[in-house]
Amino acid sequence: MSDKTMAADEVVSRLRSGMTLGIGGWGSRRKPMALVRALLRSDVTDLTIVSYGGPDVGMLAAAGRIRKLVAPFVTLDSIPLEPHYRAAREAGAFALMEIDEAMFMWGLRAAAHRLPFLPVRAGIGSDVMRVNPGLRTVTSPYEDRETFVAMPALALDAALVHLNRADRLGNGQYLGPDPYFDDLFCEAADAAYVSCERIVDTAELTKEAPPQSLLVQRHTVTGVVEAPGGAHFTSCAPDYGRDEAGQREYASTPWPEFAARYLGGGLYDRDPE
Repeated sequence: MSDKTMAADEVVSRLRSGMTLGIGGWGSRRKPMALVRALLRSDVTDLTIVSYGGPDVGMLAAAGRIRKLVAPFVTLDSIPLEPHYRAAREAGAFALMEIDEAMFMWGLRAAAHRLPFLPVRAGIGSDVMRVNPGLRTVTSPYEDRETFVAMPALALDAALVHLNRADRLGNGQYLGPDPYFDDLFCEAADAAYVSCERIVDTAELTKEAPPQSLLVQRHTVTGVVEAPGGAHFTSCAPDYGRDEAGQREYASTPWPEFAARYLGGGLYDRDPE
């Protein structure tokens, strides 16, 4: 067992243009924004992004870093449709594979289990099949003969997730109400990088929370970054809620103006209150 701690810039130094990158969290909740911010400061581009999308997708789209997006939605939660994503999509800036939330989860699960696909009922009888003509169906070999969508594996070159706590070995813990499938992102990726609010000793992980809160296991993790406030302006319950004022500022500010402050330091370069 080894110490996997590293800085955000070291994580990004291991990423390459053209990769398929999974980003954990959900909408505007527990997104690895410190890692996304470091990514935006780099020259990595031409990415396929796989995400339950929030401002991670919006920022990367506005910056022109996305070649293809695989997502069931892109939202800021309290702002239903992510405005920077919408502008980039309406401009035809990248390809989109829009699928049902359950299909997305099943694609991650297939990749985590190193399967080419998994059958899922979601999508049957919907326009998901029409807008994704590359999807195929399979028929059960048993007596029921039911038809399913054959959801292809969402295999990832790398994954970025943010958790409440982690140890130096790569065990990651969530303390909020929802895991947001971050474990599947890590398991589906060739390399997974976990940012966290605080790195603690392994023994501390279960002092005040049950073992079930240890969502991410060290064998799936390549690197750990201590990043207090690393999900800001998204929420990271129970450590902090979403910064609604900061999010509104992001949503209402033209990207070049916002990026100059956000990436240049000063704006959000602090722990959330």
